Amino acid sequence: MIRVHFIDADGEKRTEAMADPGQSLLEVAQNCGMPLEGTCEGQMACSTCHVIVNPDWFDRLKRASEDEEDMLDLAAHVTRYSRLSCQILLDDSHDGLTVRIPPESHNMQGR
Repeated sequence: MIRVHFIDADGEKRTEAMADPGQSLLEVAQNCGMPLEGTCEGQMACSTCHVIVNPDWFDRLKRASEDEEDMLDLAAHVTRYSRLSCQILLDDSHDGLTVRIPPESHNMQGR
């Protein structure tokens, strides 16, 4: 199992989730109640699964594709550590990964 840490937009609440190798970060986030829509269901046609990766982890992830970087240009509150969680497929090397939910994230699935 892979441990993933989510920090809320205010930086106050930390949630730990467990993931299986091969799961997307988006799937893990949604399974533990994080407010990430993933409107396009991982097809990289939206930016509603945007997360901010802890700087210590950012360079340890596979580099974002040009298409992902283009989609991040449409996201609110983008930083140099932003990624689309649907594009991060977890493996054992990601144990302990920490990401922050950006401000103004909305979970339309809960409505």
